[in-house]
Amino acid sequence: MGKNSNAAGSENQILFATGNNGKMKEIKRILEDLGMEICSMKEAGIFIDIEENGTTYEENALIKARAVAACTDKIVLADDSGLEIDYLDREPGVHSARYMGEDTSYTIKNANLISRLEGVPEEQRTARFVCAIAAVLPDGRELTTRATVEGRIGYEEKGQGGFGYDPVFYIPELGKTTAELTEDEKNEVSHRGKALRLMKEALRKL
Repeated sequence: MGKNSNAAGSENQILFATGNNGKMKEIKRILEDLGMEICSMKEAGIFIDIEENGTTYEENALIKARAVAACTDKIVLADDSGLEIDYLDREPGVHSARYMGEDTSYTIKNANLISRLEGVPEEQRTARFVCAIAAVLPDGRELTTRATVEGRIGYEEKGQGGFGYDPVFYIPELGKTTAELTEDEKNEVSHRGKALRLMKEALRKL
């Protein structure tokens, strides 16, 4: 698929290389004050399969951003994120989305992680969410940012908000899992929120 200036619609757009609706909701809320329309690949009419075979979050984010940038003349952003559990040698890490299979529900994935930590004391349940954001600009320049949020793996799923591993990721300072946070609370402390704000500032400087 070649570059298509019409595929993205307006000239005042940023395309985000994701089809995750929950993620897009967070992204649009955090980037809304950039004064640009934030669109997903689907909203921009770009439908391509992207193989994420990088070994780091930054590599995977750039793979996605470059693939979509080849289809449009807009600024393209992409992210790659993961959950790192210290007791499990930082699994599932960069394979978080594909852990136990991409089509496996997160209820099953979360239950599996909890069972693998059965009997592990609180102080050894440390974990973090990591997020890298990549940007590919129309002139070919590339930017990346990275941020983390530290926490622990809980003993059961808690909370109805968020998505993915949020119900088992407990932040001791807040006394809640990320699935129990309000949208504003989550955007303030989350790995993706922090990385997006870093990218927003980088884009503003250009």
